[in-house]
Amino acid sequence: MSTQTGIYIPNADTLLQTAHETLFVPNNLEPGKLDSIFGRLMSHQLDYADLYFQYTRSEGWSLEEGQVKSGSFNIEQGVGVRAVSGEKTAFAYSDDISNAALIAASDATRAIAKSGASHTHHAVTRKNDRALYQPLDPLTSLKDADKVALLEKLERYARAADNRVTQVMASLAAEYDVVFVARSDGHQAADVRPLVRLSLQVITEQDGRREQGSAGGGGRFSYEYFTDAMLKHYAEQAVHQALTNLSAKPAPAGTMTVVLGSGWPGILLHEAIGHGLEGDFNRKGSSAFSGRIGERVAATGVTVVDDGTIANRRGSLNIDDEGNPTECTTLIENGILKGYMQDTLNARLMGVPVTGNARRESFAHIPMPRMTNTYMLNGDKDPKEIIASVKHGLYAANFGGGQVDITSGKFVFSAAEAYMIENGKITYPVKGATLIGNGPDVLTRVSMIGNDMSLDPGVGTCGKEGQSVPVGVGQPTLRIDGLTVGGTS
Repeated sequence: MSTQTGIYIPNADTLLQTAHETLFVPNNLEPGKLDSIFGRLMSHQLDYADLYFQYTRSEGWSLEEGQVKSGSFNIEQGVGVRAVSGEKTAFAYSDDISNAALIAASDATRAIAKSGASHTHHAVTRKNDRALYQPLDPLTSLKDADKVALLEKLERYARAADNRVTQVMASLAAEYDVVFVARSDGHQAADVRPLVRLSLQVITEQDGRREQGSAGGGGRFSYEYFTDAMLKHYAEQAVHQALTNLSAKPAPAGTMTVVLGSGWPGILLHEAIGHGLEGDFNRKGSSAFSGRIGERVAATGVTVVDDGTIANRRGSLNIDDEGNPTECTTLIENGILKGYMQDTLNARLMGVPVTGNARRESFAHIPMPRMTNTYMLNGDKDPKEIIASVKHGLYAANFGGGQVDITSGKFVFSAAEAYMIENGKITYPVKGATLIGNGPDVLTRVSMIGNDMSLDPGVGTCGKEGQSVPVGVGQPTLRIDGLTVGGTS
């Protein structure tokens, strides 16, 4: 191990040792047995095979009206076995990490290929030089009583912020995840992934009207990340949003200029554009971006990347779930489509490099190309200049939920906090605003890009084909011309 400015930095051997002690020793499984498993798998005509071992310990606490309403603790472990032949994939998993379970799973998956010439299982190579986060166990970083006290303190801060706060709901969650990947090409890699998240929701009431606001954050830290200053910040954010909505007027409908705030509004970029740039959709031709590499798909100045290498971020990983190092992948550069996010299967079939974007919810799920931290890079405009340029429009400071159709690119998003812009100034708040558009089209309507790029606070979870994984989003302030706004007036 080594240290840098007092921070513990693990090396590959340390992570492999942790994985060995967590996954193999308790289950009386010898790592040397994996060679025989790959021997069974690769005796058939397979292009690729891998084993994904995982041990996860997680907990969740929730508080409402000053009382802990629920507390959960869960331990899961298991192994997923995958065999790939051409475009065909066979997958089996077991929550029993044993040689017998591995044999049974491997026999089930290799049935997709006929007997015949085999691929060689190469000598083992071990590599994972990344250290984006400390391999700590966040569940043990606070005593249970202190976790409850943290939630109680957050509630006090929220109630103290304004006497119109009538309800406070808060939740705290943590995960300690140990993974080990072994592949038919001989590559082995391990990772130890901590994750914490704190969420707050408040309800305010005045003259019979009730509105809500929310805030929160997290990342690959211990619970010590949530300092008093951070708790106060979350409380102020959530109460501010709720009070803003309490005085909001009905949002107008129509086509208008929309200014998106920095940070979390990047969720629109994630949903409306990001999913359409994942390799599987493009290989199958089902994305609105399929076959458009090298074409202009966005306005000049628009550069979008997916970056899994940012230290301590919720969406970051030392390695993806195939054991490949994550990367900063440029998807769109100055408006030109440069590439897609790839896992091993889709990269091989498309004849392009792997980008380290293979992700899976757990050992019981098959990997697929997914986003990590997806964001737009800075432009050169001051955010105040962008607001001042709008005579009449909408400023969307924060978003709630949304939906997107990958094939068409059409999306609908609801604004959780929004304001009208009149004669270059933000005036009154509005409620019920929805943004309606088409992902590829909206990129061409970006007319001004701010210099204030920020990432979300660390609360994002992405769903795809029934699998959920933690992600990050971000963007600078953006001006988008001619976007359809659905309102209530």
